[in-house]
Amino acid sequence: MMGRWLRGLMQADAWLAALALALMALIPLIEILSRPLMGKGIDNAPVVVQHLGLLMAMAGAIAAERFGHLTSLGVMVPRLYGVGQFGAAAICGILAWASGQLVWSEMSAEQVLAYGMPVWWFQASMPLGFALLALKLGARCSPHLGVKFMCALLAPLLGACVAFRWDGEALPLWPWVGGLALMLSFGAPIFAVLGGLALALFWQDGLPLASIALSHYQITVNPSLPALPLFTLAGLIFAGTGAAQRLGAVFVALFGGGKTGTVIAATVLCSCFTAFTGGSGVTILALGGLLLPLLQGVGYPDRKGISLVTSASALGVLLAPSVPLIMYAIIARVPINTMFLAGVIPAVVMVACLLIFGGYLRQDAIRSEPSVKPVFNPHALRDAAWHAKWELLAPVVAIGSLGSGFATPTESAALTALYAVFTQAWAHRELDAKKLGESLSQCTQIIGGVMLILGMALGLTNYLVDAGIPDLATDWVQSVTQNKWVFLLALNVFLFAAGALMEIYAAIVVLVPLLLPLAISYGIDPVHFGIIFLANMEMGFLCPPAGMNIYFASAVFKQPLRTVAVSVAPALLAIFVGTLLISWLPLLATGLPSWVMSFTR
Repeated sequence: MMGRWLRGLMQADAWLAALALALMALIPLIEILSRPLMGKGIDNAPVVVQHLGLLMAMAGAIAAERFGHLTSLGVMVPRLYGVGQFGAAAICGILAWASGQLVWSEMSAEQVLAYGMPVWWFQASMPLGFALLALKLGARCSPHLGVKFMCALLAPLLGACVAFRWDGEALPLWPWVGGLALMLSFGAPIFAVLGGLALALFWQDGLPLASIALSHYQITVNPSLPALPLFTLAGLIFAGTGAAQRLGAVFVALFGGGKTGTVIAATVLCSCFTAFTGGSGVTILALGGLLLPLLQGVGYPDRKGISLVTSASALGVLLAPSVPLIMYAIIARVPINTMFLAGVIPAVVMVACLLIFGGYLRQDAIRSEPSVKPVFNPHALRDAAWHAKWELLAPVVAIGSLGSGFATPTESAALTALYAVFTQAWAHRELDAKKLGESLSQCTQIIGGVMLILGMALGLTNYLVDAGIPDLATDWVQSVTQNKWVFLLALNVFLFAAGALMEIYAAIVVLVPLLLPLAISYGIDPVHFGIIFLANMEMGFLCPPAGMNIYFASAVFKQPLRTVAVSVAPALLAIFVGTLLISWLPLLATGLPSWVMSFTR
């Protein structure tokens, strides 16, 4: 009995995160129903949902740490892994102190969220969450119980003492930067390194550390942000059932089967699935075991099949309702539905470039099996489409409810999540309580880890913006070249390098506020810039050290990391060609949104 109670206590973070996510889905749905029926909804419902997102993110991050799912760039020096975790724990101790200062100031303000609930009740999840993360990261310093216990207490206490002693005082920057670089190579989570860099910059100028906690709070309760976990939840529900197999049959039948048809079908399916799941890694996990045997069955080489699935999974970033697409819209303050439309044609261009310039449609000589000719069978397509009708209607629910004005982004995402639950549980009877719980847990862990990165990255970005870095960058670049096309080429090269070194969400939060004013100064539309930015980030998925697709593919297909990295090299070249086309032909990104806007006036 005691053991069961302890196990339940250990899983309290996952249960709390799942409950918060479930309420984030239910409240918007109640709002949709109550407005026409009762003339009003839940008091301050959008703000309540946003603060539930904060609670979900912190609890989900703790659960992500427990399962080892916090993003890092890997361990370059395995023997010093414990040192990296100790440093990360100490930084979490500082962040716990900083967020505690924020909560203390909010307590005196006595702001009420709704139904008498003070705002600080939800904000208190930050110092508590960072403190628990500090304890957990500290415990990873050593396998020995005594050392583990000592580090779990010492690291956060050290961080809190440092913050208490020097908060608001000026400290030198460079020792921090060197230490953070070492921490990164020792396997410290990315959020801790970004947070440490933000802390170092604020300390350099003697600024209060609570500003970083405020940045984390601001982005977590952003009005559009609840759409991210809800769309991700819908995608994970589809990924955990037989939706992938049904959609695979539709695409294979649509493109006629055979070698060419199966290759095209696999590429399009991977792209669409990534758009809905919110992560190309999830697509590789969900579809890798399905698509590789299909490709092998038509005589496609194993290595090229692995390369195709790995690279095609990165292309869904440009398709609605992709999480990075939504994230860019939030940071750049561009309408989400505009970005959804802007990504359609560029996504098609990228798929075409991958297939043509990547060499995946080349008819290689295969001795073992003859190539199978594609044959379009309308009856097979009809049957496959009928079996997958509920999955095929999912984009209509997501994009139609948002584009029509029927629902806000959050409400649209909640409708999509409900649709996924309803269709997979009732229509197909493939979703039970256990699978739903697993999807909720997986979603909160993904989003919790992402939100930590976003919060720390925003703290860093706010410092850089306040320091006038975007203006300095604009002046310097324009002094080098006034030519828009030269700038676009340089921009693509820079973003390609950034995508290989930075996690995509950190790159969006840190680089977009710095580069967007520069792009606008060259007459580049923010929508067009967003598509260029995200297209380059697609290449980043395939490049070490931040190219997570390579790591996922290596694990799923049981191939050495080097083999996978070499196999996707042609895909990188193809995607770069597609990115240049999108860069130099802005109408590809801006044409469809402009046409739709003119049509709807």
